[in-house]
Amino acid sequence: MSVIRRIGFEIWDFVVGDDWINAVAVVAAFGLTAVLAGAGVTAWWVMPVAVPLLLWLSVRRVLRAR
Repeated sequence: MSVIRRIGFEIWDFVVGDDWINAVAVVAAFGLTAVLAGAGVTAWWVMPVAVPLLLWLSVRRVLRAR
């Protein structure tokens, strides 16, 4: 396997990891921040709200699976 391909897989594994749903949700939170900031709305609060919410949802999803 080429070095570039291996590095790409490592980055993918680091960003997505075992839970692709959280990775998509974080990208969506970044997108919401960008849209709000582009519209002139104060958007500093989006990520501090999104991170604990996503953590809670992730833990809840794992506990329900058990």
